[in-house]
Amino acid sequence: MELTRRELVAAFLGASVASACTRHQAPRAPVPGAIVDRAVDTGHKLRGGPLPRAQTFEPVDVLIVGAGAAGLSAAWRLSAAGVKDVRVVELEAEAGGTSRSGRNGVSAFPWGAHYLPSPLEDRGPVMRLLREMDAVTGVDAEGHPSFAEELLIQEPDERVFYKGHWYEGLYLRAGASAEDLAELERFDARMNGFAAARDAKGRKAFAVPGALSSDDAEWTALDALSMAQWMEAEGFRSPRLKWFVDYACRDDYGATSEHVSAWAGIWYFAARQNGKGERSDGFLSWPEGNGRLVKQLASSLGPRQLETQVLVHTVEPGEDGCRVHALDARTGAPRAFHARQVVLACPRFVAAHVVAPWREARPAWLDAFVYSPWVVANLTVSAPPASRGFPLAWDNVFYESRSLGYVVATHQSLRQDARGPTVLTWYLPMAGADVKAERNQALSATYADWEALVMADLLPAHPGVGALAQRLEVQRWGHAMVRPQPGFLWGDARRAAQQSLGRHLHFAHTDLGGMALFEEANWFGVQAAERALAGMGLTSASWL
Repeated sequence: MELTRRELVAAFLGASVASACTRHQAPRAPVPGAIVDRAVDTGHKLRGGPLPRAQTFEPVDVLIVGAGAAGLSAAWRLSAAGVKDVRVVELEAEAGGTSRSGRNGVSAFPWGAHYLPSPLEDRGPVMRLLREMDAVTGVDAEGHPSFAEELLIQEPDERVFYKGHWYEGLYLRAGASAEDLAELERFDARMNGFAAARDAKGRKAFAVPGALSSDDAEWTALDALSMAQWMEAEGFRSPRLKWFVDYACRDDYGATSEHVSAWAGIWYFAARQNGKGERSDGFLSWPEGNGRLVKQLASSLGPRQLETQVLVHTVEPGEDGCRVHALDARTGAPRAFHARQVVLACPRFVAAHVVAPWREARPAWLDAFVYSPWVVANLTVSAPPASRGFPLAWDNVFYESRSLGYVVATHQSLRQDARGPTVLTWYLPMAGADVKAERNQALSATYADWEALVMADLLPAHPGVGALAQRLEVQRWGHAMVRPQPGFLWGDARRAAQQSLGRHLHFAHTDLGGMALFEEANWFGVQAAERALAGMGLTSASWL
């Protein structure tokens, strides 16, 4: 049975949004636009029967399958090591994965990840990348880097909408009781303690990337609990604090605190601060979000080293390398490669269909990998929408919605002060427990459904936004983010997934880190490149 528009809004965004929307039901013209993703149709060919194979193999030293942040990080590392014969193939029409971006006549804008927390320490491959981008301006006596002012998020940076008004920050202080604020202070103190914790080897309990964290049971035991269970056990029951923590889990992990490991939940608050309540220098961002980072990674490749719209369907490891079979996604023509080394930089649910030995005997640990679907929509408006209360910020969050609200693409250029056109990037994590049902719901909704949902979410906070809206484009990510569910981060499945298959096939993807973050993708991409270098008998100083 087809849902009414109010039922649709309630199903996707929550009853509070549906109720608020009915108070803003003035007639309006639909916003023109489209659903822009297409790769799901091509990618699902992997589920079918045997695909055609070419008989002639193209030789290559290193073939990287997947041009997301992990695959491009591997290519970047190999290029720096002097490996010339590197080829990257990508299913999509553009590189970047969930970090890719778009552009129109108004601005560039993200299609996924839109910022990078500035690193606390002057080490690791992310800092190397930021130096290449001239983003680092110095390092203090304690080894803490500083960054270009124009890249750090300018104020106002965050605000939250609640019952008709905008308020500064993400924690809702307006109307908070003394008990609420005392609980927030106690929570902050606990996170500071976790941030300061070190093990006997000097390792941080919670580090960036996660692979550098201590593996002492004192902290890894937290992975057995959900963040919601840990909060309850610690006596954190303030609705405002619980919302704040839940928002953090939805924002970074695409799931609610009931379905996120306590280790991951604590990592969010502890890993990027120094234990004294002082977080990193801030967030680094560009109009195109992390599309700027993947563009820098891709700049290490020559024009013929990156090919898009190539569907790899079979990887066969052998004694002398890997045979890789693919289709040209535009023409359907078969292609084949023989690679000395392969970096398979795709998520595990794709690898399960591609790695030939896994099709014959599926590893049981593959089932431990669960992915949250997301929807991202970019709305071009002729002017920033009017607000009641705290002014327009970079990140604009709705307290009573299941969405995360929106970011403003032109915030860094301060164009919103000039009242000129801008792009609002709206995010919806499909955070329910049944990810298959959530995915089906996301993929079955029509453009008209998404147009109604996005506008229903925006109208209570911006009643006049309909008159400003010029175009809406919607991107559905069916398997956007790996979920760090309880028991996953420090369990056997993730460790098994990181192991190379033989001497020639190596794996790279953010899901190997268990948290869908740029730092994790970059780390595992570089790590896979290090293994490929070793497999070719090449030596180079490690970046890890």
